[in-house]
Amino acid sequence: MKLSYYPGCTLRTQAKDLDKWGRLSLEKLGVQLEEIENWQCCGAVYPQATDEIAKKLSAIRALDAAKKNGGKLVTLCSACFNVLKRVNADMKEGGDVAKRANNYLVATGYLSGGDEYKGETEVIHYLEVLRDYVGWDKLKAAVVNPLKDMKLGAYYGCLLLRPNSVMRFDNPENPQILEDFIRAIGATPVSYALRNECCGNYVALKTPDAVKAQVDKIERNAEQAGATALVTACPSCRYNLKVNGNGRLEGVYITELLATALGIKE
Repeated sequence: MKLSYYPGCTLRTQAKDLDKWGRLSLEKLGVQLEEIENWQCCGAVYPQATDEIAKKLSAIRALDAAKKNGGKLVTLCSACFNVLKRVNADMKEGGDVAKRANNYLVATGYLSGGDEYKGETEVIHYLEVLRDYVGWDKLKAAVVNPLKDMKLGAYYGCLLLRPNSVMRFDNPENPQILEDFIRAIGATPVSYALRNECCGNYVALKTPDAVKAQVDKIERNAEQAGATALVTACPSCRYNLKVNGNGRLEGVYITELLATALGIKE
């Protein structure tokens, strides 16, 4: 099985392990990620201004490229997933943003007249590939090194889940996909109250003390529940946990754990 893939810029720099182990793990599970050509940074933050199109164009180009190559686009980064899915919803709605964006892309020669992008691509997160395309049972069967001694706290953060009206990733108040993943690789998921709270990374430069307090609260909550590490798919969350955390809980990428469970080595 082949699926179009959007890595995003952070997976080319600070989050290379998230990308590397993600690709290798899916290959072992029978899924090949085909990186789309000439992709650009999605911007990392969804533009809130209703008249903003310039900051959405790179996402639209990526979505259109996937449309022409099977109609599905996989991403690993939580921020990329949030931006791509929300921009895709804008284009699917067909309002003023979609009209203006298509007009610009036609005028600049990226699209030809009559070939506008209308939100046809399905945006898929890596965890959804594991659940819906591979299946938890097949993943469990492929595990050669079950992580049975690990008690892991699933850390969703905010970007995978919100706004639920668009993301439709999981129950925003009581998500389970990360816990199901943890069970599939043989580890024990630890439930704690703050697993879907924002870590505050986007305001880390403006209000560092508030962010440190937020991260400390999240880590203490998970630790008190019995977690020995936090599992995330978000480069920003992992960075924030490492830089502003209390040092007692390590932030680990889902793909690092997956590769270890599958017996994949350097």
